[in-house]
Amino acid sequence: MITTKMEEALNEQVNAEFYSSYLYLSMSAYFVRKNLPGFAHWMFIQTQEEAAHALLFFNYVNERGGNTNLSAIAQPNADWESPIHVFEAVLAHEQMVTGLINNLMDVAIQEKDHTTNNRLQWFLKEQVEEEANATAILEQLKIVEGKGQGLLLLDRELQLRVFVNPLLPGGAV
Repeated sequence: MITTKMEEALNEQVNAEFYSSYLYLSMSAYFVRKNLPGFAHWMFIQTQEEAAHALLFFNYVNERGGNTNLSAIAQPNADWESPIHVFEAVLAHEQMVTGLINNLMDVAIQEKDHTTNNRLQWFLKEQVEEEANATAILEQLKIVEGKGQGLLLLDRELQLRVFVNPLLPGGAV
């Protein structure tokens, strides 16, 4: 059985992950408007990934006998100045999510919830990957100054991203 404190913290994380999904969907729409289909595709894959993360937390609370409580998802930003500004926002958001996962780990340690601690290890590793990907794309955008042929080449490269569903057998956790 999961403790009330851990259950509440995990339910907050479900909301945060769905917000992340919603934010990246908004970013995908921004890139569609800017006629950058590769960037839009990359963000749409990110949308799916974050929704899957939310469902992983949701399912985990249920598996542990807890109550899942869904709350309203805040409205994300819908417009940015440039692709560089979008990826600056992505990196800042992923750093914030890393902090949230670290806080969950703190709660798991305080509650002596070794099972949740173990489950959170995957999310900690995932956040390292998320921040590294955002940083790499942001740095490439800065190199090409977010425009011109370099932007179009990067757009084509981002079109190749494939969603790997962590909810399926052989997936994440």
